[in-house]
Amino acid sequence: MMDTGLRIIQSREVFSFSTDAVLLSNFASIPKKGKIIDLCTGNGVIPLLLTGRTKAQIDAVEIQPRLADMARRSVSLNGLEQQINIVEADLRHFAANKAIYGTYDAVTVNPPYMSAEAGDSNENEHYAIARHEVHGTLQDIVEACSRLVRPAGKVAMVHRPSRFVEIIETMRKYKLEPKRVQFIHPNKNGEANMVLIEAMRDGRPELRLLPPIMVYDT
Repeated sequence: MMDTGLRIIQSREVFSFSTDAVLLSNFASIPKKGKIIDLCTGNGVIPLLLTGRTKAQIDAVEIQPRLADMARRSVSLNGLEQQINIVEADLRHFAANKAIYGTYDAVTVNPPYMSAEAGDSNENEHYAIARHEVHGTLQDIVEACSRLVRPAGKVAMVHRPSRFVEIIETMRKYKLEPKRVQFIHPNKNGEANMVLIEAMRDGRPELRLLPPIMVYDT
């Protein structure tokens, strides 16, 4: 990861951000000003990275108390309390508040990639929640994004290619029209292991497939 000068608190016992968060923060179309929300924020890495690109106000929602606390401390450590607000909440309940429907110009989300049923019974609870849909399905997350973003606003997500078709279908169900897609490969010979998708609320069908990203040269 490039040196941003940011100081980010993380723990291998609870959560460590990886390449997907960095890629999403670079990929997302975000306004220079306005309001942004990051769902499933973990330790707040995506909002922190976005501050290098925007002066917009950023809300960040995380359900796990320990991770939300780490995010708040990282925000404070970098002196960004005036720009980033960490909200400890279940995104399904947060997005059910009709008073905030359509109030965000952009939404970013790095959701759990796997279904709850795919979980390992011996897995650390914090990692289980971060990796598996324990507190919300893909449909729950997409519905929340659709409620929160304004008409013509953007929703950017990173996920697994194995669920690409499901993601597209679910986005369209909730009036989010996919506009940009970029596949991420470990190297030029490897199959894609991540996909970046950006959709527009109430947009017209028109999809751009961007050149793939190779994470490593070999």
